[in-house]
Amino acid sequence: MSCWRWANGVLLLLERVSMHRFFIDSNSFSNNSITITGEDVQHISKVLRLRNGDEITLCDQKGMDYQVKIESISKESVITTIINSYKSKGEAIIQTVLYQGIPKSTKMDDIIQKCTELGINKVVPVVTSRTVVKLETEKDERKKVERWSKIAEEASKQSRRGVIPIISMPMSLSEALIDAQNSDIIIMPYELEQNTNIKKAIKSQAAKSIAIFIGPEGGFDASEVTEATRNNVIPVTLGSRILRTETAGVAALTCVMYEFEEL
Repeated sequence: MSCWRWANGVLLLLERVSMHRFFIDSNSFSNNSITITGEDVQHISKVLRLRNGDEITLCDQKGMDYQVKIESISKESVITTIINSYKSKGEAIIQTVLYQGIPKSTKMDDIIQKCTELGINKVVPVVTSRTVVKLETEKDERKKVERWSKIAEEASKQSRRGVIPIISMPMSLSEALIDAQNSDIIIMPYELEQNTNIKKAIKSQAAKSIAIFIGPEGGFDASEVTEATRNNVIPVTLGSRILRTETAGVAALTCVMYEFEEL
C-alpha cells in the first residue's frame, strides 16, 4: 500500500510499511490463509487493538515476509489472508555467531538486544575462568535462555529481522571452541593483540560465516587465549581503548557487518 505526502512543496509517493510484525511457524499456513495463535493473539487484540481489515507483517523465520489482512479475531486465534509475500530484507549475507562470556547483572540482555538489531544469527553464552555468574542447575540455565530468547524475539520484531537469533544453552569455553569450528573465520578481540584488526583477519569477503569470542568482565586469561589460538581462533584488536564486555561484542559485530557492506 502507498500514500501521498507534501514535502518542501513536492508531492511524494510513500510506501506504507506495516509497523506491526509477528513471527509464525510452518503449521500456521493453510492455502492463502495464515492463523496466528499464542501470546500474539492478545497482543494484537488487547494491546494494539487491531481490527478486521487491518494489515500486519508475518515472518516465517525462513527468510520470507508476508503482508496479510486480518479477517477475524477470537480469543484463541487471529485469521489472516495473504496479500503479498517477499524475501525478508533484514537478513545479512554473512552468518554470524557471538560466543559471549556470561557477564554480571542484566548486561547479557543488552548484548543480545543490540546484536540482534545488528544481524547476529546465534548467541552462545560461555562460561570462562573469569565468569562470576554461576548457573547452578540446568533449570537455572533454561530459565535464563528463555528470557534471553524472548529479548531476541522482541528485538527481531523491532528491527524488522526475518529470523529470530538462536540463543544456545551455555557452554564451557572448550565446548564453544569446538562448536565454532563450523564457522569459516573465528576471531577473538584481545587487549594484548596490537597488529591484527578485524579487517586484516577477514582479508576478503569470501567467508560466509564468522564466529566472535568475547570474554566476560576481566576478559580471557592468557591460557584461554592460547587454547583458542590452537583451535584456529585469530586474536584481533579493537583499537587502543579497552572496551567493556557489553560494548566489545557490539563493536566487533559492527566492524564485521561494515566489512561485508551490511551497514
